[in-house]
Amino acid sequence: MKQRYYSLDVFRGATVAFMILVNNPGTWDHVFSPLLHAGWHGCTPTDLVFPFFLFAVGNAMAFVVPRLKEAGAGIFWKKVIKRTVLIFGIGLFLNWWPFLYWDTGELHFRSWGGNGDTVLGVRILGVLQRIALAYFFASIITYFFKPRGIIYLSAILLFAYWGICLAFGNADPYGLDGWFGTDVDKFILGTAHMYHGEGVAFDPEGIMSTIPSVVQVLFGYLVGLSILAKGQINWLWQKVPFGTDPNFRLVSGLMVTGFILLVLGWAWSLGFPINKKIWTSSYVLYTTGLAILTLGTALWYIEIQGVRNVITRFFETFGKNPLFIYIMSSMIPGLLELVRIPQQSSLEQPLGESNVLEYFYNTVCAKIPGPPEIGSLFYALCFLALMWAIGYFLEKRKIYIKV
Repeated sequence: MKQRYYSLDVFRGATVAFMILVNNPGTWDHVFSPLLHAGWHGCTPTDLVFPFFLFAVGNAMAFVVPRLKEAGAGIFWKKVIKRTVLIFGIGLFLNWWPFLYWDTGELHFRSWGGNGDTVLGVRILGVLQRIALAYFFASIITYFFKPRGIIYLSAILLFAYWGICLAFGNADPYGLDGWFGTDVDKFILGTAHMYHGEGVAFDPEGIMSTIPSVVQVLFGYLVGLSILAKGQINWLWQKVPFGTDPNFRLVSGLMVTGFILLVLGWAWSLGFPINKKIWTSSYVLYTTGLAILTLGTALWYIEIQGVRNVITRFFETFGKNPLFIYIMSSMIPGLLELVRIPQQSSLEQPLGESNVLEYFYNTVCAKIPGPPEIGSLFYALCFLALMWAIGYFLEKRKIYIKV
């Protein structure tokens, strides 16, 4: 197999593509249930997207951290801190973007504190911010610990998080009102700078739930090391008993490991429910198991069987500039929301104005025959195609934007 693993680009690209798809429906009032997050406990296909991406971040680190170790501590800290600050800063920028909003027919500047409103302040945390923090702490751990030590430390972090939830939670330590992390976020961030999508101040990318998300990156790193070694790893055992052929040993080891983590995650969920919004330890094991099984399947078909087709090429485009395309998928809708188009009067739609994206949905997507969820999904697919076109433009010109 080639040192440049095409399947990792495809895996990463598919994750980004699905992330863009579920984040941009035509209307949130009509979305097929698999494209929504679980209401609280549980796991839908959409709940796999973020942990898969953190897992992919860890995969990439396996190719980079060894070089940083060789370069020395100075280079390591410079690279890691710079990338952390950049990704976190971009995430904060996107939360504030496009700095203006419409109200009563006029544009207003969106102030940091929300113009005196305790709800409408700029959110501090978010998806990119979690990626930045998880990457930062995972990088430190992988720099100073060997693989076996990383496994032990990951177990400690997952069990410690479980214990803290039980020790400091209220009547329902895993519920929206009883989870301890919300009080920490309110104290440090302030309610004006937290997410309010649950109807109250609660941040699904909060400070405390970042702890287990770091383990997600560490697991991705360990799997990346295994891929580089073609399955010949030495973590908790001397030899992986899966034959002598390196390709078969690699894929077999991944599939068995993924299945074990999947079962362990499900078993743990009987006492610590699978929950993305508070990123439970069982959720980490469960989604990591699925990620390993998915990646193992991709390695088998793409690297070993040599499958190359329109589907792999489509996702590869997203995988070549993943963070940049994701950033564009957030910036473009925010900017187009400021552009107003007169809306024709009808029985369903009174005379008024809509932004460019609403206009496209109302005049094209919403008119597709069938359940309204079809039109909403068609809009999301159109937006995904637009993001692919941007990625394809960059790829053809061999422009790879590192973030």
